[in-house]
Amino acid sequence: MNKIIQWVLLGTKGSENRIKIIKKIKEKPYNINQLSKELNLNYRTVKHHIAKLKELKLIESYGERYGKLYFLSDLMSEHYDELMESLKSMEMNRAMIA
Repeated sequence: MNKIIQWVLLGTKGSENRIKIIKKIKEKPYNINQLSKELNLNYRTVKHHIAKLKELKLIESYGERYGKLYFLSDLMSEHYDELMESLKSMEMNRAMIA
């Protein structure tokens, strides 16, 4: 898996929220307000994570202002299954330790 994706989504403080956002956007395009409601997260929190994911080219946006919708980038789409496998592996390791 791309090391940037791995670090941003598995190795940082905001990983859990970023993964939730990626999973939701994979289902269908959302704007920040919709994501905030769907994920029960503060609007500013979602906006922060969206900005980071966009900066790293893991998501893309189309539209303007409040109607702006977010989609997975080609890079994230290509590595999505690998990310899910890594998550599954991490969860199994945590379960074995507990």
